[in-house]
Amino acid sequence: MILLKSSREIETMRLAGRLADRARRLAGEMVAPGVTTAEIDREVQRLIEAEGAVPAFLGYRGYPKSVCISVNEEVIHGIPGKREIRASDLVSVDVGVLHSGFYGDCAATFWAGVVTEEAQRLAEVARESFFAGFACCKEGYRISDVSHAIQAYAEQHGFSVVRDFVGHGIGRSLHESPEVPNYGEPGRGVRLRAGMTLAIEPMINAGGYAVRVLADDWTVVTADGSLSAHYENTVLITDGEPEILTASNH
Repeated sequence: MILLKSSREIETMRLAGRLADRARRLAGEMVAPGVTTAEIDREVQRLIEAEGAVPAFLGYRGYPKSVCISVNEEVIHGIPGKREIRASDLVSVDVGVLHSGFYGDCAATFWAGVVTEEAQRLAEVARESFFAGFACCKEGYRISDVSHAIQAYAEQHGFSVVRDFVGHGIGRSLHESPEVPNYGEPGRGVRLRAGMTLAIEPMINAGGYAVRVLADDWTVVTADGSLSAHYENTVLITDGEPEILTASNH
């Protein structure tokens, strides 16, 4: 069942979304050679809890940390730890916040020092593919219109779109209906309606789209070892232009 949000619920989601964006920006500012992924996780958790909110991922289905930090060939769900970020690393950070009963969810890919032209272009295409999909987030469009726009943009630039993991509805639960794939033919799936809130999150690979899960049962990596980038925002469908609840300049 797809849950439409009331104006009061939407305002609470704005609070959660803004805090998630602040946490994402903090993480991005910390991405630098020599910084460990655990240090980023710790500071993001402090920020979220200082605002009276809860890190949404901590303990979720047993996940052991507050942030997902995925480096280079890691696609999503990388577990922060002792790993030091190196110059030239591509670092994807996914942050979730539970604030007053509602969730905000966002991600972005940053780089440390100087990265290759391909790595930078991959991160930029992941971001821009989100906005290609966002342009279709209007009442009356279908879910697959968003999906198709993301896929078309990414593939137009020579990259592939992960199939095994998708975006999702969000609200009182971190994951709600409907699923939002990042690929597919247009004109299919449920119609978008005002009050729907969606976490739209392209996961874009430099090589093939196949992925696998590591032995920790969390970290997802590209099957061919190629680089990956991730970009996500929580989006509100309105009766006019859509709104990014995790408003960001990243």
